[in-house]
Amino acid sequence: MKFMKLGSKPDALQSDGKFVRYISSELATDIMIIVGEVRFDLHKFPLLSKSNRLQKLVSKANEVNSDEIYLDDFPGGPKAFEICAKFCYGMTVTLNAYNVVAARCAAEYLEMTEDIDKGNLIFKIEVFLTSSIFRSWKDSIIVLQTTKSLLPWSEDLKIIGRCIDSIASKTSVDPANITWSYTYNRKLTELVGIVEDKLPPRENIEPVPKDWWVEDICELDIDLYKRVMITVKSKGRMDGVVIGEALKVYAVRWLPDSVEALVSEAHARRNKALVETIVCLLPCDNGVGCSCSFLLKLLKVAILVEADESSREELMKSIGQKLHQASAKDLLFPARSPQITAYDVDLVQDLLNRYMASEKGSYDMEAIGKGNKANDESILGHRSSLNVGKLVDGYLTEIAHDPNLSLSSFVDLSQSVPEFARPNHDGLYRAIDIYLKEHPSLTKAERKKICGLMNVKKLTADASMHAAQNERLPLRVVVQVLYFEQVRASANARALSSSPRDPSCLAMNGDEECGKPVGESCQSLNCKMSNLKIKDVKLNKKSSKNSRSGIQLLPSRSRRIFDKLWLGGNKGQGENRSPETSGSSNSPTSLVPGDTKSSGSSLRHRRHSIS
Repeated sequence: MKFMKLGSKPDALQSDGKFVRYISSELATDIMIIVGEVRFDLHKFPLLSKSNRLQKLVSKANEVNSDEIYLDDFPGGPKAFEICAKFCYGMTVTLNAYNVVAARCAAEYLEMTEDIDKGNLIFKIEVFLTSSIFRSWKDSIIVLQTTKSLLPWSEDLKIIGRCIDSIASKTSVDPANITWSYTYNRKLTELVGIVEDKLPPRENIEPVPKDWWVEDICELDIDLYKRVMITVKSKGRMDGVVIGEALKVYAVRWLPDSVEALVSEAHARRNKALVETIVCLLPCDNGVGCSCSFLLKLLKVAILVEADESSREELMKSIGQKLHQASAKDLLFPARSPQITAYDVDLVQDLLNRYMASEKGSYDMEAIGKGNKANDESILGHRSSLNVGKLVDGYLTEIAHDPNLSLSSFVDLSQSVPEFARPNHDGLYRAIDIYLKEHPSLTKAERKKICGLMNVKKLTADASMHAAQNERLPLRVVVQVLYFEQVRASANARALSSSPRDPSCLAMNGDEECGKPVGESCQSLNCKMSNLKIKDVKLNKKSSKNSRSGIQLLPSRSRRIFDKLWLGGNKGQGENRSPETSGSSNSPTSLVPGDTKSSGSSLRHRRHSIS
């Protein structure tokens, strides 16, 4: 810390109790100056030779034959006046970052200018501020902290503005040129590895990070912090990521962790002002500078402390542009009255709508959703949308446990993302299964509606096996799962038989077969398997064996359904039909677009061709 000593005479200012100060001298004191509750018994000559204001006050006091002068509004109080009094007597005074502002304001009050005496106190303090304080990183911060108790003097004397400019300028210095000390303890260095490698001492010095300064200014009051950050941003030399890190560190430093502390009467107003200030300081780079997780946590606090609508709207806007970076846990906002759900689903729905609206501006979603090969390449380029698809499925899994979650809310959230954002439906199936388990009172139509969100052709083998054994799923969905698994197995067996040396065809042909409509898949499989039978009976028997081995792995309930489906051609089409397996061909869970009779005939024909 920088300091400056003024004067050379020994300190002769003595105390008589807590409220009396006097000069120990052979000469009797001839003036009493009362500053606050403290009385100073001093001599007129040394004081009047340095202070223009005291000359005026003493002149007025003499007119009424009084030797008392009251300075009730003295900046800095008795301690600051004591510094000025010692300077007038030539006694040794030490100025540092903690008392220099008070001394400067006091000197201004007393009008200790160069007009009264050359080398007066104002001049000496200004030299100290310019040559030492404002050139020091930590001293500038300390001085800025002391200015708040000395308003409006510190503001009028431009001490605050000069401190802020000094701090902001130093934050923009190239880290390689920083030589002053600073606080940086958020990232651990690999000192252990350095010691073990026995590198030279110079190699032990860790390079200065770009955000080296963010911790030191965290001690500033929110008003001063805001002014510093505005000045830093206005210089245009600071990266948005560093600005975001600074705001995050400040929020962590001052925002309490518990909800009770956030909304307590003693701190609610302060926390509200803090959140609103941080929001207004967010980088103007579409939210790039701050992580989505931090923005979501800030939004939760903003809602709890009832921040103004503009702050919440700004947060929603920033989050909506980078929702693909969030996690399902981040979206679990506690519900507010009069909501009866555990979490605020409507808020998440709003965020999803904002994200999808922003994504529509960057590419044509309808073209991507058509599914041709060219568009498939485009899908790979939109990883953010795929991440949002996983995010929604994960969020649905979290909130599906809530018994008060309505089916419409679940369906709306699921349908908020386009089809291409869900290449895999395992996550959606998991959420649906949990919802069915937690809501056993759903009607048949409601179970059919929620299961209609899921495309069984996009389930992995493990998910299909689980679904085939799931008693909570409608029987029609289980049949669908078994059917498409058999289609995939048959296609794989056909590919293996026709091109055993090309393993890539195995997965490709299976996916192509499952990707066709059900009726088309059956007709194609019937035709190709019939041709295969004519060419080579032995290969067909091998394929049949492979297909049957997959059937035997199914559980007993699913195997009975499967046998009824595939062996039903030997029985009458109208016998023993369960209500759950009947329905119109337009149902989202129907097996074949055609009528039941033609479906049974097609299935029966393929069964004979495989055998």
